[in-house]
Amino acid sequence: MTGDVVGSNSGKHRHPLHEIAESATHKLLLKQWIKEEDLVARRVALRESRVDAVRREIAALYCGFFVFHSLVLLLLYSASASSPSATCRRSWIPCLCSLLCSMAIVWAVRYKTDTECVLERLLEREREDGVLLGKCVEELKRKGAEFDLLKEVDALRRAKSLGVEGKVRKWSARDVATMVLLLLSCVALGLTRVHVIRAHQYLYIAKRKKTLL
Repeated sequence: MTGDVVGSNSGKHRHPLHEIAESATHKLLLKQWIKEEDLVARRVALRESRVDAVRREIAALYCGFFVFHSLVLLLLYSASASSPSATCRRSWIPCLCSLLCSMAIVWAVRYKTDTECVLERLLEREREDGVLLGKCVEELKRKGAEFDLLKEVDALRRAKSLGVEGKVRKWSARDVATMVLLLLSCVALGLTRVHVIRAHQYLYIAKRKKTLL
C-alpha cells in the first residue's frame, strides 16, 4: 500500500522535461523551437551588423558633404584672390558643381536613411519573434505534457501576425536631418554665389580705376 502511494506521488511529481522526452510531439516541437530560436538570433546579429554598416555609410556621406563644400569655398577663394577675371568668366562652374553634388548627397542620404528605417523595422520584428519563441520554449519546459499544443501554437502565430502589421511612419529625426542638409546645401550655394559676385565687383572696381587713371 505504501509502495503504491509512493509510486503514485512520484508519478504526480515527475519533471516536465521527462514528460516532454516521453512525448514525441512535445519533444519534436521543443527541438524545432530551439532550432528556430537559434536561427532568429543569427538573423538578429546579421541585421544589427547591416544597420551599423548603413549608419557608417550615412556618417561618411555627411562628412563628404562638409569636406566637399569646404574645399569648393577654399578653392574659390584662392582662385579669386589670385585671378579675379578668370573666376568671373567661370563663375557658373563652382555653382553648378555645388548644386549637383548637394543634390546627389542629399538623395544618397535619403536613400540610406530609408534603408536604415526598413532594416530597423525588420530587426525589431526579428527581436520580437525571438522573445516570443523564448517565452514559448520556457512555457513548454515548465508545463511539460500539460502544454496545450494547439492553443499555444495558435497564440504564437497570432502574435507573429500582429507583429508583421506595418506601423504608421511618423516624422522622425531622419527627416529633420534631410531638411537640415538641404538647408545647408542652399547656404553653401548662396556662399558660392556671393563669393562670385564679390569677385565680379572687385573686377569692376579694378577696371573703373584703370579707366579713371
